[in-house]
Amino acid sequence: MQMTAKLPFRQVHLDFHTSEYIPGIGERFDKAHWQKTLQTAGVESITCFASCHHGWSYYDTTVGKKHPNLKFDLLRAQFNACREIGIRVPVYLTAGVHNVAISEHPEWRETDYNGQFLGWSKNAFDPGFQTVCFNTPYVDYLAEQIREVVTLFPDAAGIFLDIIAQGQCCCKWCMELMACEGLNPELAADRLKCADLALLNYFQKSTAAARFKNPDMPVFHNSGHVPKGRYDLFSYFSHFELESLPTGGWGYDHFPLSAKYCQQLGIDFLGMTGKFHTAWGEFGGYKPPDALRYECGAMIAHGAKCSVGDQLHPSGRLDESTYRIIGAAFAEVEQKQPWCTGAKSVADIGLLSSEAVNRARTGGHYDNPADTGAARILLEGHFLFDVIDSNMDFRRYKMLILPDDLNIQPALQKKLNEYLAGGGKLFMTGTSGIDENGFMFDTGAEWLGAGEFEPDYILPAPELQPAFCSSPFVMYRRPQRIKVTGGESLGDLIEPYFNRTWEHFCSHLHTPPQPEISGFSGGVQKDNILYLAHPVFSIYHDFGAVTCKEYIVNALNRLLSGRILKTNLPSVARAVLTFQPAENRHVLHLLYSSTVQRGSEVKLSNSTESGKLHGVELIEELIPLHNIKIEVELPENIRRATLQPEGMPLAFTQTAGRILFTVPQFTGHQMIELAH
Repeated sequence: MQMTAKLPFRQVHLDFHTSEYIPGIGERFDKAHWQKTLQTAGVESITCFASCHHGWSYYDTTVGKKHPNLKFDLLRAQFNACREIGIRVPVYLTAGVHNVAISEHPEWRETDYNGQFLGWSKNAFDPGFQTVCFNTPYVDYLAEQIREVVTLFPDAAGIFLDIIAQGQCCCKWCMELMACEGLNPELAADRLKCADLALLNYFQKSTAAARFKNPDMPVFHNSGHVPKGRYDLFSYFSHFELESLPTGGWGYDHFPLSAKYCQQLGIDFLGMTGKFHTAWGEFGGYKPPDALRYECGAMIAHGAKCSVGDQLHPSGRLDESTYRIIGAAFAEVEQKQPWCTGAKSVADIGLLSSEAVNRARTGGHYDNPADTGAARILLEGHFLFDVIDSNMDFRRYKMLILPDDLNIQPALQKKLNEYLAGGGKLFMTGTSGIDENGFMFDTGAEWLGAGEFEPDYILPAPELQPAFCSSPFVMYRRPQRIKVTGGESLGDLIEPYFNRTWEHFCSHLHTPPQPEISGFSGGVQKDNILYLAHPVFSIYHDFGAVTCKEYIVNALNRLLSGRILKTNLPSVARAVLTFQPAENRHVLHLLYSSTVQRGSEVKLSNSTESGKLHGVELIEELIPLHNIKIEVELPENIRRATLQPEGMPLAFTQTAGRILFTVPQFTGHQMIELAH
């Protein structure tokens, strides 16, 4: 993969999507105010716009179309003002949507097999942005503008290209390409293959254009998601920027899942949140300062640098309230940077990504229920884990989780068998580890096919039962049927009297359990393999049942049989352990916030987003936690334990490699340095 210089810790992504119907573009730009605002907020880098989704350019261009109400080179003014005070400027260009280009070349627009437009704006009366097809000559036009930008701004800190996605387009160029490639446009699978070819066409031409002057020019292609396992695309990136606005629909569990994967790729990355109350494009919306403080703390805890999204007013003047909020968060980041630079994750568990193994197509706010549900369980259970793909080293982990629906091919099966032979442990659920012949590994059970009932019920073995429930509890998704042979049963499946249909149903929701057990087991363990018959991680993703969570956590603890970290943190808190080899120390990050769901499902005013807002997951204030007990198992002798960046020493004991101490109190984000 292409590598670049290390990213700065404190960056702003400055959106500037500006209508041609707004006058006076950039007229209130003031260099002194711009510089003072950014310096006071501690900004090290700011991404500024060469072109926007409307299709207008904000510099003196001969390729694109300059905004009709812009009378000077705004990008040059911003760029020079930043360079004078040592602030980096990556340059942004719109890529996947471009209204000006489509108005001039409507044939470049993405069109589905029904002849309907794809993308955000699907008809003539949708007030929004229009999606281009990457198989059309548009990509050549885009590449020409990129070459112009890097020629005019050769010392830009990078090129940021936005909205990189391709649908199942059936425009003239896609139909011709499918004919040449022997693909049938009537088949969705073949249209997806054509879409992949279109993406490859885009990646090759745009990256080459960005680097035609400087082969080391940093380039990032943004699709709102880093597609796990797509090494064929990673070579076109110099770094990653993990777009994840918790209040904009991503939620607070999205970022850790992406970050824990990117940490394993050996490439620098930013977390990207926003200053907005909701999402991109919101003028006059402000995130509470404590929320941004927490989000920046979570970024650096998970190995990322920080990027905060803002949107510049069409007048060109930065908003003071925004930069006071950003500045408060960045001041804390600046203090904490020394304990985050060059940090490596420490983990017991490798979560083998379903998305990566199954090569799922991704984009936008992509959410894989198996991966996301597993990550939530691990985060809430305070397990130390990484998110990995099948190319990574399994031997680093005591245990691998194969969540719900992994389609294991022979090469991966061989690698997993080698991992087991070396003493590794497999935790499998649902259809993972099963093919048409049954179990692919010796689980000590016989596979009898998919279960008949949905939902059904489970009575776990006593060791796995939730603390507050000893009765059978509902499992909302269909299990696999297994009979234990040489392993140990982990509980009984109990089936309902019947599935709910119009012919026979009971009560409001689902059919009650029969009094007798079914004869099938809910799970089995044999040696270093534990299998649960339900897609438990997807169930937790969809329903969030605490009975299900405790059942899973108890099963994880049973197989893991010893953890690096033990703590009494509440489930909504987070714990991350890192190692800084250059400083010869471990750093334990504790995070805590109380999120609430505010608002309701509302129709946004002709938004270019989904058109609806389903409430906002919000942090309004950070509340302190007290008397957090920590037990960490490390092979090194610890010389001191210190709260950082306060420099406050902690009393600790160390016996047989286990370090015990208590954190008296912390608010939001706390680092504990364990110096060797």
